[in-house]
Amino acid sequence: MLKNVFAEIFERDLHKLIIELNSYENENNIWIIEGNIKNSAGNLCLHLIGNLKHFIGGILGGFEYVRNRDAEFSSTGISRKDIIKSIEETSGLVLGTLENMKEEEFAVEYPYEVFNRKMTNTHFLIHLSTHLNYHLGQINYHRRLIAN
Repeated sequence: MLKNVFAEIFERDLHKLIIELNSYENENNIWIIEGNIKNSAGNLCLHLIGNLKHFIGGILGGFEYVRNRDAEFSSTGISRKDIIKSIEETSGLVLGTLENMKEEEFAVEYPYEVFNRKMTNTHFLIHLSTHLNYHLGQINYHRRLIAN
């Protein structure tokens, strides 16, 4: 049951991320940083991709992925098409990992301590989902600020 709930939420919200990127009238605006805006939508997308590929695909799914967190925030100019392709790949990786999990694995302790504490896979997946939504909201706000 939990795998279906998490799959539905991650699939929905990663699809919303694609919708947000496609809602930028000018593709170059994805990379704008100005005033008190410290992260562009492009960098937030790269961060979410790296985060989910690492923590879900790599650690829970056993897929090989080497994260470069610094590049998530320093890269620029990647096309919207390429970012969307990466989001779609990430979605497939996340959904595949969740599909392969047994229900009892959700109550198991996450393999690594995050935030200097132990937590279950369920707890950490909830964290990752809220983290995705936090940045999804920032991207939505970024798009509307930049458009004005």
